[in-house]
Amino acid sequence: MIRRHLTHLLTFAVLGLGTTLWAQGTGDQGTQNTGNSDLHQDRKDLRKDERDLHQDRKDIQSDKRDLSKDQADARSDRRDIRKDDKDIAEDRRELHQDVKDGNTAGAAKERADIRQDRRDLAHDRKDLHADRRDIHHDEKDLHHDRQDARKDKRDIRHDKRDIHRDRKKG
Repeated sequence: MIRRHLTHLLTFAVLGLGTTLWAQGTGDQGTQNTGNSDLHQDRKDLRKDERDLHQDRKDIQSDKRDLSKDQADARSDRRDIRKDDKDIAEDRRELHQDVKDGNTAGAAKERADIRQDRRDLAHDRKDLHADRRDIHHDEKDLHHDRQDARKDKRDIRHDKRDIHRDRKKG
């Protein structure tokens, strides 16, 4: 039992030492440049950040278009809901008048029309809910894209500063 624990401990020690040596051999590639990195890597980072910024700007424009379309759809759905409410109120008035006059055929027609308007109203409310949800998601996505663009701008400034420092040193 002790031999097994000792073997495990020795294995973990060898793995830990190997990992440490491998990490030291690969260099400092995963961390942020501190000014003593080479000029080539800084330029490469700068090009990557500029491409990212360009893509973020395209995403922002796309999100703005999506947001605008969803807001227009929501306005249209609200307009349809108001129209359906007015139609239902008018159909109810006509229904009451037909019932008062004893016109059963007209009353049946008005009831069918009210049911159709209610189905349309429910459909418009469902669409409005979906549009509101889409608006929320688009606003959230737009916010994240703007944050990414700000981060890329900051990275570009840092990369340009690193390039400037590397030129001065060498």
